[in-house]
Amino acid sequence: MIKLDAGNVLIKPSQRKQLMAWLKRALKLGERLGDFFLNITVRQVGRMVEVRANVQDRAGTFDCRARQHDWRAAFREIARTLATRLHDQKLRRLTT
Repeated sequence: MIKLDAGNVLIKPSQRKQLMAWLKRALKLGERLGDFFLNITVRQVGRMVEVRANVQDRAGTFDCRARQHDWRAAFREIARTLATRLHDQKLRRLTT
């Protein structure tokens, strides 16, 4: 399950679709782990966009954060980080 809290940033429907496309790999990995919940919070801090992601699943919980000048760059960084961390959790779970 995903929850997006846009905060003080206007996110258009087309941008939401783009974000979901970037998160597709992370979502598949999270569903394989089980009990997957992703909470994304977006805030505008000065000229920067801050994106925070909180992930909860069977393997544990972790947080990610990205600050960029552009919302696209921040979301791309979060999507990459989430996919890498979830993949790492899956590998750890397989070895134990």
